[in-house]
Amino acid sequence: MGASEMKDDVQPSNLNLGLGKICCIRTLFEDQRRYLDYFFDRLNFSQVQAFTEVCVRAEGVIFFSGVGKSGLVAQKVAQTLVSTGTRSAFLSPTDALHGDIGIVTAQDILVLFSKSGATDELLRLVPCARAKGAYLVAVTSVKSSTLAKLCDMHVYLPLERELCPYNLAPVTSTSIQMLFGDTVVVAIMKAKNLTKEEYALNHPAGRIGKRLIFRVEDVMKRGGEIPLCRVDDLIMDQLVELSAKGCGCLIVVDEHKHLLGTFTDGDLRRSLNSHEAKIFSLTVGQMCNRSPRSISADAMAVEAMQKMEDPPSPVQFLPVVDESNVVIGLVTLHGLVSAGL
Repeated sequence: MGASEMKDDVQPSNLNLGLGKICCIRTLFEDQRRYLDYFFDRLNFSQVQAFTEVCVRAEGVIFFSGVGKSGLVAQKVAQTLVSTGTRSAFLSPTDALHGDIGIVTAQDILVLFSKSGATDELLRLVPCARAKGAYLVAVTSVKSSTLAKLCDMHVYLPLERELCPYNLAPVTSTSIQMLFGDTVVVAIMKAKNLTKEEYALNHPAGRIGKRLIFRVEDVMKRGGEIPLCRVDDLIMDQLVELSAKGCGCLIVVDEHKHLLGTFTDGDLRRSLNSHEAKIFSLTVGQMCNRSPRSISADAMAVEAMQKMEDPPSPVQFLPVVDESNVVIGLVTLHGLVSAGL
């Protein structure tokens, strides 16, 4: 089918139908915003404050539970809370009734998410958790629900209706559950004065965590990986070392490995341009940088990256030295980037 034939197949009625769908989408978003405004306008902040204080004072684990979509929200809130340093976990109501309730103790809190407050699995879980001595909190969108009456505390999440045209699919109710849970998590973080460094300890694989945790010693080259040479070595004799180690540099040291300078592949090019054939008789000490930047092994890795970018011009590596200026390692920009910094 040619391009002209394809264009002929697109009828004006089809285009109008598409535009109609876009207008419908906008209306749905506006409706959802109005339903969320209903939630915010009627939320009892005293209840939320009391619930937050209970969580902050918790001596044990804060368990979250729910069924279906509310269960997924409960899992997410639990995972967010534990990632910020508070002991928390999701407890499947079905698994709990078949043995997993054994993990719950009298020091724990069990938070039950249910839109209706009439979820059968949660209602059957309540007496089991109460027998274990746990503190029970119901989070529902029905003020006088059965679950609310059975628990020690109730947090009411006002819900005008679901966005679903039949007021059935849980799309607005789960949104307000998530808003409630995540906001409480942040309140708990603030109440516990969680520092950025403490947060990073719980996220060691992430870029933020690596920047706050990794030190130079964690990412530096060591021993035979370091391209070392002496000041009286001929430049031409060190070309293999310069290229073989793949660092783009030579670290110039004395017999005790004290740092004396650095020689880079850039220095090599400049030497060739300015000295041409005389380069065969030049030593590394004659052409090396005698005032190289360096860093200690216990410095933060991100500090090394920043130091490489310092004026007067950026560099691709830093010798790592101890308190006696002895070379103990080499950190490269490539190594830092590969480590996720």
